[in-house]
Amino acid sequence: MGFEALPERLAQVRAVLAQRAAQPVTIVAVTKGFGTDAVRAALAAGIADIGENRVQEAVQKQDELGPGDKGLGIRWHLIGHLQRNKARVVPGRFEMVHSVDSLELANELDKRATGLRVLLQVNVAGESQKSGCTPDETPALARQVAALEHLRLEGLMTMAPLTDDVDAQRRTFRGLRVLRDRIKEEGLWLPTLSMGMSGDYASAAQEGATVIRLGTVLFGPRT
Repeated sequence: MGFEALPERLAQVRAVLAQRAAQPVTIVAVTKGFGTDAVRAALAAGIADIGENRVQEAVQKQDELGPGDKGLGIRWHLIGHLQRNKARVVPGRFEMVHSVDSLELANELDKRATGLRVLLQVNVAGESQKSGCTPDETPALARQVAALEHLRLEGLMTMAPLTDDVDAQRRTFRGLRVLRDRIKEEGLWLPTLSMGMSGDYASAAQEGATVIRLGTVLFGPRT
């Protein structure tokens, strides 16, 4: 599968960010459902942050790329739900885990990691089908995870409801930013807000996203 349109699509995304975001925004290219050719296309276009939803798929790609992966400068992000029994696979393979949603999972990662960067996944919209801790649980959990020796808690992550309603999107993203600011008032600064995907990244950028996770808007539809 070719990705000849990727540079043009990336330029369009960056143009939107230039209009909507008052802060620097890191683009994570989500290669779920694509092969290593998508990873290489992203690198060629200037994106070194690569996101995967599933540990097994990421490991397959990393192994296919081989030892040269380190030389390519890829920063791997795990953005999907992580089961505790797969926590042992994460250290050494991922730069950041966006989906820590419990102290139990954080403890499993802490046992095996050294300096692993993590985000707390927050279910701001309260959707039953989505993972994440509740906004009310987040401040206490953030303090507990921040105290772990081998993890580096850097921020929060959320997903908006799947809707074209821009107001609904922005309410969710604003909720995460307000929550982050409340935690700051309690003495813990979490600079990273990972929020926004292909259908709503413009809304997320307006509400303070520092990381957006883009798949189809960069690579086209998955087959």
